[in-house]
Amino acid sequence: MGRAQKGRDSWDRSVRRGGQRKRQVFIFTEGKVTEPSYLDILKDRGVPLADEVPVEMHIANRRADSRRKPLDLVEQAVRLKREEDRKAKRAKLEAKYLPQFWCLFDHDNYKYVRDALDEAKAAGIGVAFSHPCFEVWRLAHYKPVSGSFAGVCDGAAGRLPFQRGSQDAKTPKVVLPGQILERYKTARENAERMNGQHPAHVGKWDRDPYTDVHEFVEKALHIDSY
Repeated sequence: MGRAQKGRDSWDRSVRRGGQRKRQVFIFTEGKVTEPSYLDILKDRGVPLADEVPVEMHIANRRADSRRKPLDLVEQAVRLKREEDRKAKRAKLEAKYLPQFWCLFDHDNYKYVRDALDEAKAAGIGVAFSHPCFEVWRLAHYKPVSGSFAGVCDGAAGRLPFQRGSQDAKTPKVVLPGQILERYKTARENAERMNGQHPAHVGKWDRDPYTDVHEFVEKALHIDSY
């Protein structure tokens, strides 16, 4: 997959460049470093699902310094969705090429996380959600995750097996290729097992630990492995 796009490219640029239609996926991330560095690796090294429409990924708020709380992200995604949906309607795109809009955010003791999830669902915005934070998904690449973190992200981050003095430890917020490559299927299995420990009646905003980033990888990005 190509290099990460900087800022918000228009959904039709890939058609003008290469002649092949791609489905555009616009992503708003809560974090400025961790999630974007992870997504960049997926763009470079992700293996696309067979027989699926090619995807072009855009981190829509890559340069933003503020308005990164879950509700803010959803509101921004809703506004962009209205704008891009109008363009898609004028272009008479087939359903399989219609753009998608996603937010990646965590619980992280945010007071209105349930409101953000509800508003996103009502507006047709996808959400990749982790509780207490994205580090749960990173940790799942290494080993099974069990027990509650009591909503404290440091508990998950502190279990990442980074050797003291290594580059992993020096830049803990940056996802490096060696931390995730060749580990996706393990991470997905660990995440599904972890999520399965919660009763079905418990809303995902109350499930600790929890992550559905793997569903975003496959449903939104059409990536099978990395």
